[in-house]
Amino acid sequence: MRRYQIYLARQLLGPFLLVAFSLTAVIWLSQSLRFIDLIVNKGLSLGTFLYLGMLLMPSFLGVILPIALFCALLFVFNRLTLDSEMISLRSAGRGPWGIAAPALVLATLVALLVYAINFYFTPASYREFKDRQFVIRGDYSTLLLQEGVFTPLGSGHTVYVRARGEGGVLLGILVHDERDPERPITMMAEQGELVRSDEGPRFVLLNGNRQEIDRERGQLSLLYFDRYALDLGELAEKPGARWREPRERFLHELLYPSSSEDDQRNLGKFRAELHQRLVSPLYAFALVLIGLAALVTGEHNRRGQWRRILIATGAALAFEAGGLALINLIAKNAALATLLYANLAVGLIVPTIVLGRGGKFLPRRRSASRDAHATPL
Repeated sequence: MRRYQIYLARQLLGPFLLVAFSLTAVIWLSQSLRFIDLIVNKGLSLGTFLYLGMLLMPSFLGVILPIALFCALLFVFNRLTLDSEMISLRSAGRGPWGIAAPALVLATLVALLVYAINFYFTPASYREFKDRQFVIRGDYSTLLLQEGVFTPLGSGHTVYVRARGEGGVLLGILVHDERDPERPITMMAEQGELVRSDEGPRFVLLNGNRQEIDRERGQLSLLYFDRYALDLGELAEKPGARWREPRERFLHELLYPSSSEDDQRNLGKFRAELHQRLVSPLYAFALVLIGLAALVTGEHNRRGQWRRILIATGAALAFEAGGLALINLIAKNAALATLLYANLAVGLIVPTIVLGRGGKFLPRRRSASRDAHATPL
């Protein structure tokens, strides 16, 4: 790589990292807000909160990185034009492709990184995230119980807690068990707490009663107790037993789903996820080419190229929106996958043609007023 290309690459790298870090921080914060309530009201530790937030990062990094490179390219190349550096490069005989080479090299690195994120880091981290969620629901059941709210706990159980006392003690407890519709059970207790054991979480109720209705006989059985232990081990769903979402699946699991009913019912989502992982890394090339076609070719105005920047931004938004819409449609109709690759082809070919023609641009005679602020390249 020549000196001027190394210079351009350095100019792009700093803003790219800054934009990528900023976008990642904003999106990470917005995604992590769902756990703030667990910290403030339910006692989730800060370490667990940060760990869950970090597990979410790969799922949106694959989208952020190409966009960050596009934003950095618009900023840097517009600044080079304002400083007349772009004009100097073209006057020295540097063609559009020579100027575009550093951006395309960065696009290649970003695409490879996004492929690694899509094929390994995203499914691995998101799978761990979902597993941790189930562990929290099972081992930290106290986090799910809110004061004054009827909370579903497992299959067929509803729990109400009037207030929380010191040391994790729960006051004014009502537990309704309707797993057997013919014999619903209601338990009320003055206080209790959720404890852990080797067999799983247990709900220990103190000073209460157990009411059971036999609907066939129309009889009510009432039992008073000083201490009653409700086993929640069966209520805590185990990570290995749950169905894994498409985002949690590795490539071979998307290509060859199992014959289970859940997998067969979600084949469309598997196909959409597979196409998204294959196509999204190449968005880095499409977005970079769109930006280069707008800022490297044609006339360069020393006052800035805001019109070209707006056109490039609009084209990039249309390209990204089209890809996102098609991903959602592919889950319902697999035949639309062709349109997804057609959208990518348009995003690659059209700016490439524009950029190639810019290399053959010939100066035209223009008015003196126009020459005052614009220079043909």
